[in-house]
Amino acid sequence: MSQTYEFYSARASEAAAEAKKATLDNVRQRALRSEATWLGLAKQARAVAKRREKIELEKAAEREAAASS
Repeated sequence: MSQTYEFYSARASEAAAEAKKATLDNVRQRALRSEATWLGLAKQARAVAKRREKIELEKAAEREAAASS
């Protein structure tokens, strides 16, 4: 199941909140690493969605061109 940008972004926000309230350094560092990972996944998910949209638009244009020929 593919996840969305919104899902990953929400997990990053949760990790940031956890880091902010952490009293132990190791817990804070773990949460910050988690936040960075979730943000990376969110960025990747957004890029994949944009590529899929671009490909779909190109395919639609090809179908339209083929239909009008």
